[in-house]
Amino acid sequence: MSILRKPESTCWTVIRNAAAGNPADRDELGRRYLGVVRAYLASRWRGLELRADLDDAVQDVFVECFRDGGLLERARSECPGGFRAFLFGAVRNVALRAEERRGRRLTREADDGGNVEAIASREESLSRIFDRAWAKAVVREAAERQAAIAATRDAASVRRVELLRLRFHEGMPIRAIASLWHTDPAPLHHEYARARQEFLAALRDVLAAHHPGTAGDIDRECAQLLALLE
Repeated sequence: MSILRKPESTCWTVIRNAAAGNPADRDELGRRYLGVVRAYLASRWRGLELRADLDDAVQDVFVECFRDGGLLERARSECPGGFRAFLFGAVRNVALRAEERRGRRLTREADDGGNVEAIASREESLSRIFDRAWAKAVVREAAERQAAIAATRDAASVRRVELLRLRFHEGMPIRAIASLWHTDPAPLHHEYARARQEFLAALRDVLAAHHPGTAGDIDRECAQLLALLE
């Protein structure tokens, strides 16, 4: 599946095809969102014996997604929160079921270890952890889209993608990048501003696929997503 296809094809078409059993689209869905699911469950169960069940719980989430009548068949693009809300509901439900099983087992064994009751008091912060993990996944998807588009254009476009990588992932200031590339920092600042605009365009495309709506809706979602990563 090409990332240069229309944004609708890069999100909801994947979801619909995965729901229909297409192996490639199921693999693609797992690639995009496995990290989101794992980050949420790992944070939710940090310090608990349930942490040993993490791999099984992650698998259970995707079983819930792919089964007949499961999450992917019920998900609708027009619903508030888009696919993010459906995925959060699925991973939280899987976590709650695991915690209930653990609670019943502890009751039978009269064991006070691995207290899961404290999780309820952390639900709000855990929701934010899920949202941050989701934001990172969407930003990664936007970066992939920007890079794919740049590859179809010219060397300057590809260079701007690398400029963003060095600036954000490597933490290099523009002056240091200019020294590395043996160029003047002044035009590089201009290229950096252009690279950011190209990334934001790719991010809006990705967000439009997840949350169909007006341009204003997409801009607000974009601002909220980036704020989560600050």
